[in-house]
Amino acid sequence: MPANFLIGIFVTSDEITHSLRRCLEGNSYTVNWAVSDVGFLTWVIDNRQKIDCLLIQDGPEVNSLFQRLQDQDILLPTLLISDDGEKPIQTEAETILAPADTDPSPEKRVAAAKGAIPTYHGAVIRLALTNLDQLERQVHQAIDQFLKLPASRDESDSQLRGDEASPHLLLSLQQQRLAEKLKERLGYLGVYYKRNPQNFLRNMTKPERQELLEKLRTDYRIIVLKYFAKDSNLNQKIDDYVNVAFFADISVSQLVGIHMDLMDEFSKQLQLEGRSEEILLDYRLTLIDVIAHLCEMYRRSIPREM
Repeated sequence: MPANFLIGIFVTSDEITHSLRRCLEGNSYTVNWAVSDVGFLTWVIDNRQKIDCLLIQDGPEVNSLFQRLQDQDILLPTLLISDDGEKPIQTEAETILAPADTDPSPEKRVAAAKGAIPTYHGAVIRLALTNLDQLERQVHQAIDQFLKLPASRDESDSQLRGDEASPHLLLSLQQQRLAEKLKERLGYLGVYYKRNPQNFLRNMTKPERQELLEKLRTDYRIIVLKYFAKDSNLNQKIDDYVNVAFFADISVSQLVGIHMDLMDEFSKQLQLEGRSEEILLDYRLTLIDVIAHLCEMYRRSIPREM
């Protein structure tokens, strides 16, 4: 079956909402509507591995919303709906230092900064309200532009974020997931995850390996601590964890090592507190759960016969 695209929409205007609903009638998209930035951000975080495109109304809260998405290392194809037309999204630096005025005065810099276009990543597309009839084409264009963002560590980071570099691995993960979604929608058989060897742990530089392994240890610790709690986001946390491990070509034995190191740490703490270590045996279920998810990813990475 062709895969439906999951679209997250955040608009506060009733007029724009009605217009969008009319444009989306009869379309195969699965849509989530949000009217508050908090509700929208929560939904995006919970569904970050499933979302295919964001539609966001331009407004005063856009800058802070984009910043919060960046803080969560969430990069997604995005349409910014506004009255300003389909103009390229510029970085704040590009807005302040426009080609026509390469040496502006401090006063001009301040004035330009106030009108700076909000930034997220270099593939954000601005869509005018008058062009909502082109919504489907623009969604596909936003996805296509996103897939072209440079994910190589040898390429410039300037297109990813206006102020600091985004993690290449997470961008590559999202791009590959979207590419596979497109293949499914176009009728390809099966789900064939193509990984970029440049993102494999063994091919990273030493600082990159240390950073990734530290992330895996930290994230696994969070999963363990929440495993027996009533956390509705736990499955998503495990999925995110396994996705990172899979695309970095992390082996099961490495995950076992991370688990054992954490259990040793907990054991020492329990001994200092004079408490029993038997409770740690229950966390074997956590390890089994994570390994099962990872093995399923590796199983599905083998293409089915066409």
